[in-house]
Amino acid sequence: MSKQTQKEWRVAEATGFDGLKLNESAPIPEIGDKEVLVKFHGSSLNYRDLIIAKGMYPFPCKDNIVPASDGAGVVEAVGKHVHRFKKGDKVLTLFNQGHVAGSLDGYSLSTGVGGSIDGCLRQYGAYDEDGLVTMPSNLNYLEGSTLTCAGLTAWNALYGLESRKLMPGEWVLTQGTGGVSIFGVQFAKAAGARVIATTSSNEKGEKLKQLGADHVINYKEDSNWGETAKKLTGGSGVQHVIEVGGPNTVKQSLKAIAIDGVITIIGFLGGVKGDEPSFVECLNNVCTVRGVLVGSRMMFEQMNRAVSTLIGGIFGGSLKHSLILLLIDVQVEANNIKPLIDQKTFKLEEAKEAYQYMWDQKHFGKLCISIE
Repeated sequence: MSKQTQKEWRVAEATGFDGLKLNESAPIPEIGDKEVLVKFHGSSLNYRDLIIAKGMYPFPCKDNIVPASDGAGVVEAVGKHVHRFKKGDKVLTLFNQGHVAGSLDGYSLSTGVGGSIDGCLRQYGAYDEDGLVTMPSNLNYLEGSTLTCAGLTAWNALYGLESRKLMPGEWVLTQGTGGVSIFGVQFAKAAGARVIATTSSNEKGEKLKQLGADHVINYKEDSNWGETAKKLTGGSGVQHVIEVGGPNTVKQSLKAIAIDGVITIIGFLGGVKGDEPSFVECLNNVCTVRGVLVGSRMMFEQMNRAVSTLIGGIFGGSLKHSLILLLIDVQVEANNIKPLIDQKTFKLEEAKEAYQYMWDQKHFGKLCISIE
C-alpha cells in the first residue's frame, strides 16, 4: 500500500478529555505473519472509553493507548500465515483479543482492545486473526461497530449462562437507554420474552416502547422500581436482569428478581460506591448474581449469525415479516433487529466532542464515529 501515515487518537494523559491527542501523521502498523491489517470505517464509544480517558477505570490500562474497543472495517492486508481472512473481508474487533472460547482466564483478561491493546480510533489497526470476526452482511460499518462490546455483552447476559439461557415467555428487566440495555430489549423481544425497562425520562420511555418494551418505569418518579417491576410480572419476578447501574441499583434488582433468576452485572454507571446489599441477599432471593466482561469470539460469532438472519430495522421494518429461528437451542422470534444508533454521528477528528456528548448523556442507543 502506498499510504504510510494515518490519523490516530491516543490517551496521552488520563486526566480528562483534553488528554486525548490526535496525531495526523502516525505510522501505519506493520503486520506479523498471523496478523491482519484493518482499515477502519466505523467505531462506537462505550462508558469504559470515557472513564479510561478520565483516569477512573478500575482495571489496568497501557499508557498512551489508542482508545476504543469497537471497530468495524475492511481487511487491507494479511500476514503469510493468516487463513481466516483475506483482503476485502469486512471485519469487527473482538473486545478481549485472547478470549476465543470458554471462560476468561488471566491472559485473555489482559488483552482488552482500547485498554491493554491499541484500539480503533485510528484509520488502520493490526490484529491477530483470532481477534477478529466477520461482520454481519446486513449491517453497515457504523452498525457493525456497535456489536463488539454492547451487543455481545447483552447477548452474554441473556445466553451466556448455559443452565439459564433466556426462554420465550420469560421476563427481562433492563436499565436505562445505553447500548447494552437497548440491545437487551431487542434480543429479549426477538426471543419472545417480555421486557420491563427503566429510564430517567418519559421521552426516552416512549422510545423504549417503540423498541418493544412491554412496560417502562421512570426510576426518577418511582424509587422503588424493583418492587413495581415484580408486581408487573404478577408477583413472580423477572428471570433476567441486565444490571448496569452498580451498587446503587442492585438492591432494586434483587427486589425484582424471580426465584432462580439471574442478575448479570455488566457496569457501574451509578458509581462504584453506594448502598449495596450484602451477599446474603442472593440467598434470601434464591438467585444467581454474575459479573461478565463482554464475551468470547465463539459467542460473538453465534450472535452475528443471529443478527445476520434478523432482517430489517426495528423502526422501519414490519413485524409481519418476523420469522422463527433456532439460535443456540432457543426458539427466537425475529422482530427485525438492527443496532440502534444515536441520530448524531461524529467524524474521527471530532472524537473529543463525541466523548463529551456521551458524557453529558445526550445520546440514545450507541454513539458512533465515522472513520474515513
